[in-house]
Amino acid sequence: MICIPATLKGLAMADPSVLNPHPPEFDRFLYASVGKDRNGYAVTVLSTLARLGLDPWNETAELVTLGGDAARARLGSLLARSRDVPALARNHGRVARDLSQLLPEGPTSGALQRAASTAGEGRSIPSGVILTVLAVLYVVFQIFMAVRSGSGE
Repeated sequence: MICIPATLKGLAMADPSVLNPHPPEFDRFLYASVGKDRNGYAVTVLSTLARLGLDPWNETAELVTLGGDAARARLGSLLARSRDVPALARNHGRVARDLSQLLPEGPTSGALQRAASTAGEGRSIPSGVILTVLAVLYVVFQIFMAVRSGSGE
């Protein structure tokens, strides 16, 4: 019989944000197309920011906190740095204007508020995830010890 520590008993119903910690309000913006790259593949805002070495969700949270013209200007300067999409070299300002309209108006959900408040900070692992991993390791260790002790003595 496996004994579950008291600290893990409340984890039967996991918080949905553990599996997808990114705010759903960012999806329309991040998955919007910015054009086609030199190989003819569609490129999204998410992939453009990632290709620039930026965290797309943190950058989006920062754009949301800037709001309006400042977000549009920042997005335009980021898109102008992209060398993979030829159309951005010519039209980064127009693309930034269109894309900035897809940004959420402001922090509306708890996930969006957390993302906006932690933009640029390191990401922490929720304690529930740590406890779950520890419980799994404990069970694996117990199984290993049981098999080992009965394997030939």
